[in-house]
Amino acid sequence: MTKTLTYKDAGVDIEAADKLVDFIRPLAKTTFRKEVLSDIGGFGGVIAIDQEQFPEPLLVASTDGVGTKLRIAFDMQKHDTIGQDLVAMCVNDIIVQGATPLFFLDYFATGKLDEGQAKEVIKGIVDGCRMAQCALLGGETAEMPSFYPQGEYELAGFSVGIVSRDRLIDGKNIKPGDVLIGLASNGLHSNGYSLVRKIFSRENGYDLKDQLKDLDCALGEELLKPTRIYVQPVLALLKRFPVKGFVHITGGGFTENIPRILPKDCRAEIKLSQWTVPPIFKLIENKAQIELQEMLKTFNYGIGMIIILDAEQAEEGIRFLQDQGEKCFAVGEVLPKNQEDPSVIWI
Repeated sequence: MTKTLTYKDAGVDIEAADKLVDFIRPLAKTTFRKEVLSDIGGFGGVIAIDQEQFPEPLLVASTDGVGTKLRIAFDMQKHDTIGQDLVAMCVNDIIVQGATPLFFLDYFATGKLDEGQAKEVIKGIVDGCRMAQCALLGGETAEMPSFYPQGEYELAGFSVGIVSRDRLIDGKNIKPGDVLIGLASNGLHSNGYSLVRKIFSRENGYDLKDQLKDLDCALGEELLKPTRIYVQPVLALLKRFPVKGFVHITGGGFTENIPRILPKDCRAEIKLSQWTVPPIFKLIENKAQIELQEMLKTFNYGIGMIIILDAEQAEEGIRFLQDQGEKCFAVGEVLPKNQEDPSVIWI
C-alpha cells in the first residue's frame, strides 16, 4: 500500500509549533496591559484604546529586525538576548515621538523548528516586552524547510504605540540654544554588524572566544550585549519635562539620525569630550583604521538615545535621569543653520 504523505513528511511539524504556542501563552500573559482583550493563539490580537488617558489618540507604528547580529548568535549558539534586541529596535523608535508602546508582534522563521532554541528567543522577546511595558500580543512562527540552513532563523518585530495628538513630539519647537542630552548605550546595540563581522573575522585572525584587551568579556559576548530599551526613563521624563525632541541612534549613527528631528534652520554641535566612548568602539576604530566621520555615521559610539531640552531645563533633566539610574551627559547643543552648513558637526 502506498504511504500517504503528510505535512510533517514535507518538513513542517504543526504539533511542534502548537507546543511552542503552549509554552509562549503563559509567558506572554505576563506582559499584558489592561488594554489587552484577547488571548495568545487567536487569529488576531485585540486591544482597547483608553481615550481618557489618550484623548485624540494617535497610533505610532514601527517595524525592524536585528540585522546580521543574528550571525553572532548563531556562531555563539546563544539565543537568549537577541529577542530583547528585536523589541528594543522597535519600541525605541516609538518613544521618540512621545508615544507609549502598547503592543508588540514577532515573526520567527526557521527551516526546522528547534524547540529549545525557539524558547530562548521567545524568552528574550518577553523580557524585552516587560522592560518596554508593552504587551506581547501575538506573532508568527513559520517553519520553512530548505529556506534556512540548519540552526538558523530570521526575526522581525512590529510594535504599535499611542500618544495624544497634543503630546506628539515632532521637533518643530527645537531652537538654537537647546541642549542635547545623551543616554549611554550598552555597546554596539544592533547596528553596524556587517562591518564589525568583516573586521573581527576568522580570515583576520579573530575568534569570538578571544579575550581582547580592554574588553571585560569575550569578544562574542561583547558583540551580543543586548540593545538598551529606553522606554521607562523616557516616559518618566515626559511626565516632568516638555521634551522638544528625541533621537534614537541606530543605523546611520549621529550624522544620519539627528537631522531627522531638527528644523531646517537648525543644526547640532556634538561635543565628543563629554562622554567616555566604550572600548569596543575604539577597538573597531583602531583595528580597521576607520575615520571618525565613518564611525559616527555607522555606530552609536556610546550614545543610544538623545533628548533635546530647553537650556534652562537641561541640568535639572540630567539630574532627573540620573536619579532614574541612567548614565547621561550634555553632549551638545542646537545651533543656527545656514543653507550650506552641515546638519551635524562635532568638536
